[in-house]
Amino acid sequence: MTQRPPLPPFDLESATQKVRLAEDGWNSRDPERVSLVYTEDSVWRNRHEFPRGRAQIVEFLTRKWQREHEYRLIKELWAFDGNRIAVRFAYEWHDAAGQWFRSYGNENWEFDAHGLMQRRFASINDLPIREDERLFHWPQGRRPDDHPGLSELGL
Repeated sequence: MTQRPPLPPFDLESATQKVRLAEDGWNSRDPERVSLVYTEDSVWRNRHEFPRGRAQIVEFLTRKWQREHEYRLIKELWAFDGNRIAVRFAYEWHDAAGQWFRSYGNENWEFDAHGLMQRRFASINDLPIREDERLFHWPQGRRPDDHPGLSELGL
């Protein structure tokens, strides 16, 4: 069985690490890579969609990143207990017409004993912003370690 450390039960250090690893994966915008941190039968709720299993997660993420251009994400640990982690996040992106958005949300995660996420429930709101209101300016990919997080940005 594949292990995805850190493994539950989580403490502050391991939960924080798990959140950063998730952020890094999503900032890769590689649906196949991202899907490997979920169980084969993972259950999601993302806005109005309910992907089930890795194949549907890959399909979902492929569609997502085809319409959300220049996607940049920051996640922050909110709470943890045992095999569960709560996260708040924000990401910036623009649509095909060039309209920028900052999307705010919360996620609840549940992990199996191998560190794979078996449940992900996300609630997300999109706020249209002007390009000059953007706060996430690093090159596509992993957020640099010295880039401020959500709390430092006042988000």
